[in-house]
Amino acid sequence: MAKVELKQPIIQEISDNVKDAQSVVVVDYRGLTVAEDTQLRRELREAGVTYKVYKNTMMNFAFKDTDFESLKDVLSGPSAIAISTDDATAPARVISKFAKEAPALEIKAGVVEGTYYDADGMKAIASVPSRDELLSKLLGSIQSPIGNFARVLKQIAENGGAEGADSAAEDKAEEKVEEKAEEAKAEEAKAEEPKEEAKAEATEEKAEAKEEAAEEKADDAKEE
Repeated sequence: MAKVELKQPIIQEISDNVKDAQSVVVVDYRGLTVAEDTQLRRELREAGVTYKVYKNTMMNFAFKDTDFESLKDVLSGPSAIAISTDDATAPARVISKFAKEAPALEIKAGVVEGTYYDADGMKAIASVPSRDELLSKLLGSIQSPIGNFARVLKQIAENGGAEGADSAAEDKAEEKVEEKAEEAKAEEAKAEEPKEEAKAEATEEKAEAKEEAAEEKADDAKEE
């Protein structure tokens, strides 16, 4: 069997894997221990990423006339590719995180949604949150208004629907009227305080005047 015929199934396998890929990342895996390589494969698999080592010539053939043909310039030395069809940033994110503990692992380059990125560009791609994280943040931003609305609906239901809501509104209005009435009484009482003080002072002055008149009469009687 000719060498070309032997290579064709592998080339077809690579072509099938990248056909619907949102991203393909080429990595240099030299220096990884067996345990590290096993752990890396597990983490990529859990993230829905296909990871496999292929010969550079096979990848060159498979990438030809595709969005990933631009990767041909980094296909030298031992190379592996990480492929994702669901989350465009997943390969770069998982590999970059893993490389912090295993610096022997290096990203050579990648193509994300049809755009080529070198090693530095892939580091920037790795910092982009996953789709689930973005959805979680979006959900969190709208959760508060929904929660408030749900509490209002619950309160209406507990009060007997619309009628209960009307009754609750009426009760609240009555409470406000009562509060206003109490405030008016307090203000009226406060306004009466100076009058009462004035009356008390006048009464006290009258009493003092009577005492003085009585003393004067007594003195006049003594002189006579």
